[in-house]
Amino acid sequence: MKLKKILLLLFVLSFTQLYAQFQLSEKATLSVITCGSGQELYSTFGHSAFRVHDALNGIDRIYNYGTFDFNTPNFYLNFAKGKLTYQLSVESFDNFIRIYNYEKRWVKTQVLNLKSQEVQEVFNYLENNAESENKNYKYDFFYNNCATKIEDVIKIVLKEKVHFTNEHITSHKSHRDLIEDYTNQTLWGKFGIDLALGSVIDKEAKKNDYKFLPDYIYQSFANATIIHNNEEQALVLKELSILKFNSQKNSNFITTPFGIILLLSLLIAFVTFKNHQSQKRSKWLDFSIYFTTGFIGIVVLLLWFATDHTATYNNYNVLWAFAPNLFVSFYLLKTKLPGWLKQYNKFLLLLILSMMVLWVLKIQVFNHALIPLFVAIIMRYLYINKKKTINGTIK
Repeated sequence: MKLKKILLLLFVLSFTQLYAQFQLSEKATLSVITCGSGQELYSTFGHSAFRVHDALNGIDRIYNYGTFDFNTPNFYLNFAKGKLTYQLSVESFDNFIRIYNYEKRWVKTQVLNLKSQEVQEVFNYLENNAESENKNYKYDFFYNNCATKIEDVIKIVLKEKVHFTNEHITSHKSHRDLIEDYTNQTLWGKFGIDLALGSVIDKEAKKNDYKFLPDYIYQSFANATIIHNNEEQALVLKELSILKFNSQKNSNFITTPFGIILLLSLLIAFVTFKNHQSQKRSKWLDFSIYFTTGFIGIVVLLLWFATDHTATYNNYNVLWAFAPNLFVSFYLLKTKLPGWLKQYNKFLLLLILSMMVLWVLKIQVFNHALIPLFVAIIMRYLYINKKKTINGTIK
C-alpha cells in the first residue's frame, strides 16, 4: 500500500515539474519571423517562423514549419508525386539567426500584442504540435506551407479574438505573377516552374491566396487586429529588423534560359539553312528535336496525371512538347521517312498555333525564353514537309 502511495506521489511530482518547465513568465513574447530570399530556388520566396522569447526562463525558441527529413523513406519519389511530408521543428533562436547571417539573408520580426495567457496558449499549441506524433503535415506549395501555417496557428488558438484583413492588397495577380515577382533573378528556377506548372496558376489569385508568400504574411500581421478589453488593437506591438542584407543576384545573359535556348535555336536555324542549300537532312538534329520535345511532354503529363501536385494540372506545354514525339523520333533516324510524317508535322504546327492562342488569351502564360525555340522548331517542321514524297516516303 505504501509503495502505491509513493509511486503516485512520484507521478504527481514529475507531472508538476513537467508542467512547470513549460509555464512561461508574464514577460514572455511571441513574434512572427520573416526572412528574405536565399540563393537557392527553395529559399527564393523567403521564410516564416514563430519565435517564443522568455528571458526569465531562459527560453528563446524558433518554431519552424518549413523543415523536412531527407532520410524519409522514398523521399525523392514522394517529392515528385506531391506527397512530401514537412514537419514543425524547434531550434534555438541563436542557431536560426546564425544560419541566416551566414547565408546573408535579412530577417525581420513582429512582436505580437498578446497578453501573457495568450502567449502561453500559443506556446502550448506549438509545443504539442512539435511532438513526434503531431509534427508532420502534408506540404502544399500554395496552400499549406511555412507561411500559411503562421496565420493558421493564430486563428486556431486565438479564434475570434483576431481579425485578419486583405484590404491592403490592391493588386490583381495570378499565382504565376506572384511567383515571377520572386524569380526574376532565379531565371532557371522560373523556367522550370513555368514548364512544370499548368494553367491553374494563371487564374487571378484570391487575396487570401497571396499568403503562401512570407512577405504577404508579414503584411497580413501588420494589418491585423486583436480584441482586448472590448477594444480593437493592432495585433503587432512592434517591428524590429534583426539582420539587414540586400537579396540581389546577378545573371550572365549567356547562361540564362533565354540565352541558352537562343543559341540552340540559332543552331537549328543554321543547320536547316545549310540543309536547304545542300538538299540534305541532318538526321541527328531531327532526332534530337523530336526526342527532346517528346520526353519533356511525357514528364509534363506525368506531373499532370500521376502526382498530387494541384498546380501541375491543365498544363498546355504539352502542345509544343508533344509526348508522341518521343516515339516518332526514331523514324527520324532513317534516311527515308514515312509519308504520314508530313500530316503529323502539320498537326504539330496546329498544336503550336493553338498554344500561341492560349498564350495571347492568357489562359496559360508560357516562359518567354521558349519563343526562339518555337520559331526554330516551326522552321524545322516546315523544312521536312517541303521535301519530296516518292512512293509513300519522304526523301
